[in-house]
Amino acid sequence: MGRKWHNIKDKKASKDLNSSRIYAKFGREIYVAAKQGEPDPDSNQSLKFVIERAKTYNVPKHIIDRALEKAKGNSDESYDELRYEGFGPNGSMVIVDALTNNVNRTASEVRSAFTKNGGNLGVTGSVAYMFDATSVIGLEGKTEDEVLEILMEADVDVRDVIQDENAVIVYAEPDQFHAVQSALKEAGITEFTVAELTMLAQNELTLPETDEAKFEKLIDALEDLEDVRQVYHNVELSE
Repeated sequence: MGRKWHNIKDKKASKDLNSSRIYAKFGREIYVAAKQGEPDPDSNQSLKFVIERAKTYNVPKHIIDRALEKAKGNSDESYDELRYEGFGPNGSMVIVDALTNNVNRTASEVRSAFTKNGGNLGVTGSVAYMFDATSVIGLEGKTEDEVLEILMEADVDVRDVIQDENAVIVYAEPDQFHAVQSALKEAGITEFTVAELTMLAQNELTLPETDEAKFEKLIDALEDLEDVRQVYHNVELSE
């Protein structure tokens, strides 16, 4: 989603928040992360990441607490983490990450979303090689130079620090996510507009207007699926 990450994230968050589906999705992610380790974010880095990400989507505390309590109980729900790769209109590329307790259902729903919206599923590896796993952390109230200075003083390596409208966005290697966030928190920054481990396209594609409309319908259809956690793509969408 490239340099327009901030705007696209805001549009997606707004859509999801209006439907309340984001709460259910994060509840599931938090439960799974807690079950895979300790149900304590201080000792479970995966859980800590999911909770930090949930906060950027304004997930209420009681939703987070409920998922943690469920993980501490005797629930034996089991989920699989899946990744699908496919193509949208005009050669656009899409990656879909899902978390499901019914693999057949999820595969059928993802395939149907592609087929009904001018796309098709590809094989494993057909798309992912054109994307880079990346930590993306956004914040407001600081300048690009101030953030860069904080990170340099903390000896944290990053790929890039850019100004994106009113926010500063930090791009780093996936294993630097917690180091970046910790350095910023130590500098007094407590709220983040974005806190994601994502897949960023190496090259972005601009679609003709008609194809872009079809593509946005495809992305909406995928994001609306209950089992889908994240959708990544290589299209430069119009604002």
